[in-house]
Amino acid sequence: MDGYPMSAMNTKNDSIEKNPWHTLRQFTDARIALGRAGNSLPTAPLLAFNLSHAQARDAVHQPLDTDALHAQLYANGYTTLDVHSAAPDREHYLRRPDLGRRLSDDSRDVLARVDIEPPDVVFVIGDGLSAFAASKQAVPLLQAVCPRLAAWQIGPVVVARQARVALGDEIGELLGTKLVVMLIGERPGLSSPDSLGVYLTYAPKLGCSDAQRNCISNVRPEGLGYEAAAHKLHYLLTHARRLGLTGVGLKDDSDALLEAPVASVLLAVE
Repeated sequence: MDGYPMSAMNTKNDSIEKNPWHTLRQFTDARIALGRAGNSLPTAPLLAFNLSHAQARDAVHQPLDTDALHAQLYANGYTTLDVHSAAPDREHYLRRPDLGRRLSDDSRDVLARVDIEPPDVVFVIGDGLSAFAASKQAVPLLQAVCPRLAAWQIGPVVVARQARVALGDEIGELLGTKLVVMLIGERPGLSSPDSLGVYLTYAPKLGCSDAQRNCISNVRPEGLGYEAAAHKLHYLLTHARRLGLTGVGLKDDSDALLEAPVASVLLAVE
């Protein structure tokens, strides 16, 4: 390294000024205290931002591998159905949200011919705005919550492509279920391209509004873990069936049960 004094080699990062809040980064995935190099970001945080942005775009456009998802569900003992919304492709899905809320004609015919006893609950896995989330988080969440529903009649798991949240309403109505739970990929953020949303609706039918649903958000290991999400979902399902409603009339007091005496917990979820 002739011509380059050791002092220059040892001070190559001196231009990066650390942020005094740097220690707070251990508590959040948010982009805080990234430091500064002149009037700009240091190279490493800038490259990390570009990578996260690319991952978020991929999450929106990546198609859901339904064959792999059906195989995974079957291996875990679930029966499945496959449906598609009225949006014929991703371009229409993104430009026409209304098409993602209705079933295609073929899928509607398939569900209309399903001959099952009306179930207590039907789970729908939809790609939504992140197929990554649906493929990674949905099955582990089902594995965490279904053992808590041993006394329930659980219908087949429906895998839905080009799905919006309200697609579950038509699916639930055609299958005659009391409750439908939509597990759907949420809009990706720059720190969470694989976050799953859970939407619960009692007496689902076409025309249900968002005020008639309950939502559990950010289900993923780095956010709300599977066991915590299953606890909330079991609580909401139990009380929805008991009260005959979901939405603004059903409050999520599940966190209070975590510190309640065992006897009180058992009474609350009966």
